[in-house]
Amino acid sequence: MSKREAFLNSLCRENVKEFLTFIKVHKDKAEPFDLEEVLQELQKGQREELWAKLVTLLHDQLAAFPPESWDAGLEEDKDENDMEVEVSADLMHTVSVFEGGALVVTCSVHIIEDGDIYDALLECANILNDILPYLPASEMPLRQAVHSLCEAWWMKGLLGKEELGRTAFLVCLEKTLILKKPRAEIRRLWALHDVLLTVDFTSEASKELIDMLLQCFLSVNHIRTDEGKRLMVFLFSWNVNFIQMIHGTIKNQLPYFANSLVDHIAEVYCRAWKKSTGDHLERIESACIQDLMQHAVLLHRTSPVHTKVRQILSYFHKRKSLQGLDEMLYRLYKPILWRALSAANAEVRANATLLFTEAFPIHDPSQSSEKMDQTIQKQFNALMLLLEDPQPLVRSTATLGVCKVLAKCWELIPSTIIADFLKKLVLELANDTSSPDVRCSVFKCLAIVLDNAFSHLLLEQLLPALKNSLHDTSEKVRVAFLDLLLKIKAVRAAKFWKVSSMEHLLARLAVDSQPVSKRIVNLLFNSFFPVNQSEQVWCERCVTLIQMNPKAARRFYQFAHIYTAPTNIVKLILSIRRCLNACIHTENLNETNSSNKENTTILEDVLSVKDTATMASLLEVVVILWRSIRKALELNKDVLQYTTAKFGSVMSKYFSMFQDERCTVPLIQLASLLPSASVPTFSCSVLSRLKRLEAGTQQSQYSQMMECLCSWGQAGHLLELITDWLSEALPTTTGKGGAGRKVRIEETAEAKPDLGLDYLEYLISCSTTRECVLPLWQGQLKQLHKVLGAWKSVLYSHLSCSEAQAGVPGVETALRAFGLHARLSTHLHYRFSEGRDFLVSVENMAAWVAERVLPFLVSPGERGLTQQQQDLSRQVVENLLTACRDLIRVGLADEEFKGQVLQLCSVILVSEKGFLCVPALLSVLTEVSESQVPEVRAQEDQTPVILSVVTNIFQKILEVMARRLRKEPEEGRELWRLAVPPLGHFLEIVQAWAGVDSNPQTEVFSTVCAATLAATRHSLQKISHPQEVMTPVTVEELPTLASILLDVLLKSPTLTRAFLAELHSTVHSGVIDSLTGLAAVLHILTVIRQTGKFKAEMKTTAVSIQQQLQKHCVITAEDEGHIQRVIYESAINTLNEILVPCA
Repeated sequence: MSKREAFLNSLCRENVKEFLTFIKVHKDKAEPFDLEEVLQELQKGQREELWAKLVTLLHDQLAAFPPESWDAGLEEDKDENDMEVEVSADLMHTVSVFEGGALVVTCSVHIIEDGDIYDALLECANILNDILPYLPASEMPLRQAVHSLCEAWWMKGLLGKEELGRTAFLVCLEKTLILKKPRAEIRRLWALHDVLLTVDFTSEASKELIDMLLQCFLSVNHIRTDEGKRLMVFLFSWNVNFIQMIHGTIKNQLPYFANSLVDHIAEVYCRAWKKSTGDHLERIESACIQDLMQHAVLLHRTSPVHTKVRQILSYFHKRKSLQGLDEMLYRLYKPILWRALSAANAEVRANATLLFTEAFPIHDPSQSSEKMDQTIQKQFNALMLLLEDPQPLVRSTATLGVCKVLAKCWELIPSTIIADFLKKLVLELANDTSSPDVRCSVFKCLAIVLDNAFSHLLLEQLLPALKNSLHDTSEKVRVAFLDLLLKIKAVRAAKFWKVSSMEHLLARLAVDSQPVSKRIVNLLFNSFFPVNQSEQVWCERCVTLIQMNPKAARRFYQFAHIYTAPTNIVKLILSIRRCLNACIHTENLNETNSSNKENTTILEDVLSVKDTATMASLLEVVVILWRSIRKALELNKDVLQYTTAKFGSVMSKYFSMFQDERCTVPLIQLASLLPSASVPTFSCSVLSRLKRLEAGTQQSQYSQMMECLCSWGQAGHLLELITDWLSEALPTTTGKGGAGRKVRIEETAEAKPDLGLDYLEYLISCSTTRECVLPLWQGQLKQLHKVLGAWKSVLYSHLSCSEAQAGVPGVETALRAFGLHARLSTHLHYRFSEGRDFLVSVENMAAWVAERVLPFLVSPGERGLTQQQQDLSRQVVENLLTACRDLIRVGLADEEFKGQVLQLCSVILVSEKGFLCVPALLSVLTEVSESQVPEVRAQEDQTPVILSVVTNIFQKILEVMARRLRKEPEEGRELWRLAVPPLGHFLEIVQAWAGVDSNPQTEVFSTVCAATLAATRHSLQKISHPQEVMTPVTVEELPTLASILLDVLLKSPTLTRAFLAELHSTVHSGVIDSLTGLAAVLHILTVIRQTGKFKAEMKTTAVSIQQQLQKHCVITAEDEGHIQRVIYESAINTLNEILVPCA
């Protein structure tokens, strides 16, 4: 029996095992049996017999094990340890038979010939298609086989393909949306796209398919692939009602699309429009393209959709050469654009201007030439009107649009119109005093016009009129103008120095900001640093630049390294060195001819050592250039060593020749860039020079030398010098702290503690020197810190004695040492933040102040104390509070330190004259409060405790200050004048707590409210005559304390609202029930009412007052002159004035 006959006989239920064997052998590549070859060898009758047997086999299998029972074929065996799913043998057998059947049907599809009757084969295919919903998810091989069958059937175009094609399309569509790399599936999906023509769009069964098709417009994989875009274009022509659904889906997703994806979406719209006809074309134009136009006009520019919509429309504008596109844009824009260009809303006009100029010219190509000319002329007129629009936004947008139109259509626009536009831009809008944005837009957009070479001739004549724009008051306008000059230079449209002269450019370079200066350097770089010429020319240009504008020269070379390689910078530095050497050599020859011509240049006829200004500028340029490439030199040791050696060999000569102070400063700076061994004479004399200076010397005379010592690693010598001076200046009983150091001042010279403190202040104030000093903590700096702490004894000596003492340093010196001790502790804590040693140092200072200084903060005359002693004690306290405030401000204080500082604040307040330090105390409270504003509150946070202390101290401050106003009004007013700025800052910080923890905010504003009401109520209670009852109108008419506090609150709307909220809470709670108290509230509301704001808040409070006032209506029974009745009637009148406007 042949294999063909054996295979035919196996297609029955009795021989099904043989059938499965044939299928297994077919799948085995090593076996020669091929099912498709066997089928091709069969006769027509045999094929039909085979298909009939296969139908019977599949029916028998379904009858034996129906699909409805396949779920029961999954038996769950649960063990103690796990649960596994086992497939029953019957289900496995059934699946194998159907998988084999699918393979036979698929192979049969490929070999069907004309004239074959394949009804049985179609029945097999339908049976396999029908079992798909019942297949378990684990049976992927059978699913794949059925999918391949359906796809092959559709591609062959056989009868009954519609249902099978839909299955193939749905499965393939689902895969494209699920797989991570579905490119191949998208190709297969496109090959099946005609299936959709067989689908009824309106049927309920199509809803799932429609949802999946809409997801294609959200899929990046579909949008980016050619086949995916073809499918999306086709979907626009599937059903006219589907177009609106597609457009809505895309619009909803637009905010989340990347710009690159939007271009693909625009391409889909454009291709869909191009391929559509009839109703589909009309719907795409009206529902999609025109809808996008409407959105582009009406959306706010801040909307995330606006830029994406414009990007889609720009795709159409750029492809106006497509047949029919011009006419379509003209027709669709007509009812939208022209109305929007004259809209009342400026943003709508600006949006319309963008579209108009981008699509320009908007015309119908089918019009006659005369009609078209009229249309375009009207559009030119519209552009000119837009340039004259009253809103700067529209004028700026129109400027951009006009420049784009000129760049794109220069050759087609009449020369008179071009001239009119450019004159409008250059002569009017470039000088638009009402808006820097418009001026900036002109310069940015003229660069677009320059891209058209035909514009250069006309612009060359007009651009010089812009020369004054270099000095525009707006930085961004100056930046835009310089960018235009750079563009002019790049395209060689004109000589940039004819637009803006060299003198003006250098003058602006000397004084302007970094963005402007960098552009000027870029513009002038080839003029003063021509890298293609010799180094001698570079040096000559450098001298020329210095002589033209020395300050501009320094700025030029500060940014020169951005535009050339470090190698060229080094060459210029060495060239300047040769120039300086040549000048010195010429001077030494005493005006005789030199026999050595090596350094002879034309500069010798121009320069002289006696030209101090030029020599100093050359030295400054060397320093500036060297610093600009310092990092690059460190990476190239050979070049650094060579350059260092070259300058080291001439530094002594420079110091001896250039004695003027202008030259000395850059020489010292240059020496700091060299190793100390390269300048041995100078390096050995620096410390001696610093010792010889006197107190009060200008910082410029010692700062450079100190930087030299730090750069040479000799900062320790400076610290020793400062320590020796400070320790020797101490009284003998306390001056032994430095006796054990190994290094002492060798010269027998007078100690200069004030100069030493000047040096120390500079060392810790300058970041470069501070980084050299702080690492020396274990050495000289530790001893200096100790000596600074010993100066507290000097302060105490002055506090203890009312008369001047011989041998004791001055008070100012001791105060500075005290303050620098705290500052140095702060820097050390920042550098070495592992422990609390330096915080403890400041805490000890606070304890010393509380114990030794505060007893002297009393009234003069008590215990024989003088005014000078009181002032000194106040200064010491304020110095310490300032140091603590700064330490907290920079985030270095921990909770314990803040607690100690707040404790000190409390102690200061209870002292007799502690109120003198209230401004400093408020500054400390402000920093503590600001440091306690967290983003997320920790579970064990001490913030509530600290803020509770802050509110208590603040309450005490208001009590103390109110008492001073009552006892000493003049002194109290002066104290409040100093306290108002920190009070405002403190309240602003407390207001920030509203969103985190309202309790501290409520307590603080409750205190302010109570103080304000108490002062106002007290003034009402003192009234002795009815005529004295008057309602205040301004803040100044309130009592002093209320006036001060309310003035602070009214400067900030947020503070005023918080105060009004607290005021309303107080009134509503019924705490204020007296007539004078309610009248006081109304007086305060009257003053706030003058601001014209907070009407809703005041109305709420006024309503509560109205309810409270009704309780006092019996007072009207008193005589007309009764004070309480007068106050009541005044309150009623005031209440009505507040309520009526607010109603």
